[in-house]
Amino acid sequence: MSRIGRSPIKIPDGVEVKIDGSKVTVKGPKGTLSDSFSPDMDISREDGMIIVKRPSDRIEHRSLHGLTRSLIANMVQGVTEGFSRELEINGVGYRANLKGKNLDIAVGLSHPVVIEPMPDTEFEVPSQTQIIVRGIDKQVVGQLAARIRSIRPPEPYKGKGIKYVDEHIRRKVGKRA
Repeated sequence: MSRIGRSPIKIPDGVEVKIDGSKVTVKGPKGTLSDSFSPDMDISREDGMIIVKRPSDRIEHRSLHGLTRSLIANMVQGVTEGFSRELEINGVGYRANLKGKNLDIAVGLSHPVVIEPMPDTEFEVPSQTQIIVRGIDKQVVGQLAARIRSIRPPEPYKGKGIKYVDEHIRRKVGKRA
């Protein structure tokens, strides 16, 4: 059995979970998430826990077992705590600002780049060189952060660009070497 797939998901107080066959809807204080999973997986609710079971030991079922359990656990965590991803901007004159709900980024291009938030996400800019993406859906938050990073990925010589806070940039030596 999958170690991840067989561990139950505890449903915290204030969270409603509705299981309709292979469709799971999770409603909590921060919002509502809904997703459909493989009809092969048996998703059930027992004693305040969500349990995911697989029908056989075939490779496809073993793969889907842990994945389904992780996705449901992320939904539960998203509606209770939410997710965030922090980015950092390095470079002279590189900065970010909020204009309403939109994010305005100036990173050495001929024009400022304006990014609109996806549904159930928001931006926070504590300083001109920091961006925080918050939301209830882990996949959407990660996708939006990756889209922001792709505007100007960090370069290996001076480290200029947009990077994740926990990302390490491998630096190269310049011409002198």
